[in-house]
Amino acid sequence: MTLVYMNIVCIAWGSLLWKPGPLKLASGWHPGGPLLPLEFARDSDDSEELALVLCPGAPLIPTYWAYVDAPDLDAARAMLAAREKIHPGHPEWIGSFPAVDGAAVQPEIAAWLRARGFDAVVWTALPPKIAGTEGRMPSPAEAVDFLAGLEGETREAARYYVRRTPAHIDTRYRRLIEARLGWRPLHEAAVTRMA
Repeated sequence: MTLVYMNIVCIAWGSLLWKPGPLKLASGWHPGGPLLPLEFARDSDDSEELALVLCPGAPLIPTYWAYVDAPDLDAARAMLAAREKIHPGHPEWIGSFPAVDGAAVQPEIAAWLRARGFDAVVWTALPPKIAGTEGRMPSPAEAVDFLAGLEGETREAARYYVRRTPAHIDTRYRRLIEARLGWRPLHEAAVTRMA
């Protein structure tokens, strides 16, 4: 019996681009993902960084996509949840289309998927968070102050995250971070199409 794989892709914009971890990819990252409302707005649970997350109302930013090496949507969601260290109590923090587990559908991603003809798509759907409050969008000043207040290795890790993010992911908060902290994109942050 031959196992037939679905044509599943993952959308990414932050550290998944350089650190996919347990998310097994069947291709490199390609430009041309959907334009999504992104901002550096999540005090990460598992590392000291201000992660890029979906923020309704934020300007639309280009993203990337890659094929996922998974036989079905459940497997792709499970791999992405493991990579993002998402607790099983929050299945909505892994977005997918077709929608699963009550996850909200991101209209931009659904339209992009239909236009591309893939079978399914997954993405990280963590909400903004600051000062321990899930769903709370930090103000621009709070975001920059959070990063400015980090020290030592934690500051360096947060700095690397911002600098490693591709330069064209040019958000309002990123411009403020560059102006105040001088954290400009690394040359190797560029992502090019890979087979």
